[in-house]
Order: sequence, then C-alpha cells, then structure tokens
Amino acid sequence: MGVKIAVVGGGSTYTPELVDGLAARADRLPVDELVLLDPDAERLGIVAGLAGRILARRGWSGRLVASGDRAAALDGADFVVVQLRVGGQAARLLDETVPARFGCVGQETTGPGGFAKALRTVPVVLDIGAETDRRAAPGAWLVDFTNPVGIVTQALLDEGHRAIGLCNVAIGFQRRFAAHFGVPPERVELDHVGLNHLTWERAIRVDGVDRLPGLLEREGELLADEVGLPLELLRTLGVLPSYYLRYYYATAQVVEEQRVPPTRAEAVMAIERDLLALYADPALDVKPALLEQRGGAFYSEAAAQLIASLHAGTGDVQVVDVRNGGALPGLPDAAVVEVPARIDRDGAHPLPLAPLAPELRGLVQRAKAYEELAVEAAVSGDRGVALRALLANPLVPDYAAARGLLDALLEAGRAHLPRFFR
Repeated sequence: MGVKIAVVGGGSTYTPELVDGLAARADRLPVDELVLLDPDAERLGIVAGLAGRILARRGWSGRLVASGDRAAALDGADFVVVQLRVGGQAARLLDETVPARFGCVGQETTGPGGFAKALRTVPVVLDIGAETDRRAAPGAWLVDFTNPVGIVTQALLDEGHRAIGLCNVAIGFQRRFAAHFGVPPERVELDHVGLNHLTWERAIRVDGVDRLPGLLEREGELLADEVGLPLELLRTLGVLPSYYLRYYYATAQVVEEQRVPPTRAEAVMAIERDLLALYADPALDVKPALLEQRGGAFYSEAAAQLIASLHAGTGDVQVVDVRNGGALPGLPDAAVVEVPARIDRDGAHPLPLAPLAPELRGLVQRAKAYEELAVEAAVSGDRGVALRALLANPLVPDYAAARGLLDALLEAGRAHLPRFFR
C-alpha cells in the first residue's frame, strides 16, 4: 500500500533536496502522493514546478500536489514533514541582529535569537500537530526539521504527539568520514551525544574501531578548521564538537565577527533569490549546485532515510531527536536529546550511552534547563517564564542583558507573538 507524505513549508528552497531523496528510496518507501503545502502560492508554484521535473526525471509515478489548503494536505497523511519558518528570513534577520545590541551571539537556533525563534514557532507547530492528530492517518508521524529542532520536538512530545526531530549535523559527519576512509556510510558509527546544535562526537567507529584519536593526532588541524575551533581545545576535550559549539567555546570571537556584514540571514536571502530564479527555468530538472550554499547538506538523506525506516521498520541506527528514556545518564527521562537510536515502525529507540564527561554534562544540563523553560514560555506567553528561560541560557551573560533582551525580542517579534500581547 502506498504512502502519503505532506510537507509543511513545501515552498522552501530545501524542498527539491527532500523530493530527490524521497524519489531515490522508492524501493523502501512507495509514495503514492506527495503534497507540498505553503501559503505563498507564487513561491510554491516555482518550487513545485522544479520538484515535478525532478520526479519525472527519476520516473516517479506518484501524484504531486501543490496546495495552500492545510486540511486537505494533512487528510490521510502517513508522514507530515515540518520545515516551516515563521516570519521568513525577515524574522531571522531580527534573530541575528537584536542580540548583537546586547553584546550577545546573534544566531537563529542558539542563544537569544534561537529563543525568539522558539517563541514564535512552537505554537504554530503545536497547532499543526493537533490538526495532524485529527486528520492524518492512524499512527501518522510528525518529522520535525523546523529549528530549533530540540525545543520544537520537546514541545510536540510534551503535548503527546507522535513526533521525531531531525538534524543534518550527524549525517553530515558520517558522510564526510565515510568518504575520508573510503567506506560506505553504513560502516561508520558515531557516538553522537548531546542536544540539538549542542553535540559532540565522542567516537568515530569504522567497522567497530574508533578512529577519532588517530584523526585528532594526525589530521587535527583539518578537523579544527572544519568546526572553527582551536586544535588544542579539541585535543583537550578528546572529542569532536559540532560547528555549533563554536558559539559556546568562542563566544567573544563570534560576537566580534558578527559585527562585519552581511549577516547570515542577508546572505541566505540573496542565495534564495538566485535559487528561485533558477528553479523557475522550465528546463531545469536537477538540484542546482547553488543549493549547496543554502546549507542543510545531506538534508534529503537524513529525512528520506528516517521516513523510509519508519515505514519499512528496518531497525537501522540513525541519529535523531527523541526522548532520553535513560539512554544518556544525567538528564531526565522525558528530556529530548540528540543521540543514536534504532528506527522501526514503533519509532526511535535510543541506544544506551556512556555518561557525559563533567565538562560536557554541565553545559548540556544548563542548556536543557533553558530548553524546558523556553517550551513553557512559548506555550504560556508568560513573560516571567520567558525571563527565566533567558537567564538559564548559557549564551546570555547576566540579568541585565536578559531583561533588555526579553523586551527587545518580544517587541521585534510582536506580529508573531500573540500569546505575549493579548
């Protein structure tokens, strides 16, 4: 029996990447209907046009629908992929620039910028989750790619939705190391631990042998350059941090760098304009090379692989955002963590993991406390809870900054924060 997939935010420039990945897995994932849902009809038309040509080139025989009707898109869906951006790139620009006025990192998923994004995103995704429960097929899955993934997934699970969060950081590392060692990706196993955008690789096993110590010794400079951190730090920790740890380990340097234009939001806006112009070419039927500059490398691989394994129940191991359930000692069972999990039809089952070293555990515990408060603030619209969330955020230096940030972020995002302005 075929599968219906609804993509919320189908007008995203990422969508051709996702569509290509789904079509490539037709053997494990027989998709009968793929619905791209987006309120921007003009943009959706352009993206859906390219998606249709990519699918035709691959010989896909299913039905592609471009729609602005959420109810129809979700009706009978087996999988709902959420990749929306509330407020678009204009809101992202605020996430990146408002914190800078208070000497803080300006980033759309971490720090105060990530908090602002969570406040406007969580209520929208929870509304989609509720409608999915009413309209989708029994046992439908919500696959969340919407940032901040850890916070959004925590909110969905806390509300009782059948959801799994997904990020491309782990699969990006896996694919890069597989290429480096000249082996298929399935022979590379990562000891990937932490929270979304706050993770480390504690081991990189190829055929069961940990190759990370040798990499740090012989090729440490390349690894350090890739994640933007000093080699001495990597060797001191004995792990490979994700690039996002740069915001925590090199905060002052990042703040200084962000004073130089353009912001990442401005750069992405320019890339998206060029991408949409390319997508509109009726002769284009492959992903353009420019898409690589948009970010999200291996996005299609991660999303399509997860959906295919949930459908087929293959039991392979993937890194996902899921409830801890005792897998990572030192964190509550209900906390959403980003760890390796075995994927079958019943969902993602996290593998048991060794405890975090103290220098990692302390940062994770503080960030998790912030995430819990961020969910509560987004759902309640309570300014007191929101202030406590910012106080708990490791990238907010003190009370004065937190208080000023809260007022500035809420005012900047007023149009998308009705719960705070009743």
